[in-house]
Amino acid sequence: MLIANARPKMALFLSMSKDLGTRPIELTWLKTKDIDLKNGIVTITSAKHCNGRTLKLKNRTLNMLKQHIQKHNFNQNDRIFPTSSSHISDVYRRHRNTLAKKLQIPTIAQIRLYDFRHYYASMLYHKTKDLLHVKTALGHKDLRQTLRYTQLLETTEDDEYHCKVATTVKEATQLIEKGFEYVTEKDGTMIFRKRK
Repeated sequence: MLIANARPKMALFLSMSKDLGTRPIELTWLKTKDIDLKNGIVTITSAKHCNGRTLKLKNRTLNMLKQHIQKHNFNQNDRIFPTSSSHISDVYRRHRNTLAKKLQIPTIAQIRLYDFRHYYASMLYHKTKDLLHVKTALGHKDLRQTLRYTQLLETTEDDEYHCKVATTVKEATQLIEKGFEYVTEKDGTMIFRKRK
């Protein structure tokens, strides 16, 4: 809702935050030359003495970015968001609070800009169950920084899943590529699930 109801520049900023899990300041440093516009690969210069990293934008976000660059006629050394992270944060808070009042959903006003990074990390851990992969994607040098994200997604009894069965390696591979996770093997079949 926050992305869909934002003005184009803020929608792009939020969509990139959601796709890449960057800190807000890292996006304000981003230049056109840091992005492979054909493949959506973004090279992030990290903040907080962390590691730089290379991540991929989703197609929808990449299309938004291409329109933004074309509209502003950016050169290779131009910053995508030529402003400070504190200014972006102020604009975001106004947008968020206005939307919370408009939709009469007060919990929207509790979503911090940094929560887009937390969402990215939590979902990546949920999909991969690979803490080292999440650590690399976030640019953390210390695994202890990454550990907190494993606690953000707790499975409850109310969780609902799509379940699929595979009988061959090819079927199992296709399910994994679609985001299903392996659960168990029974009667010669492999059982997979994906949260609804």
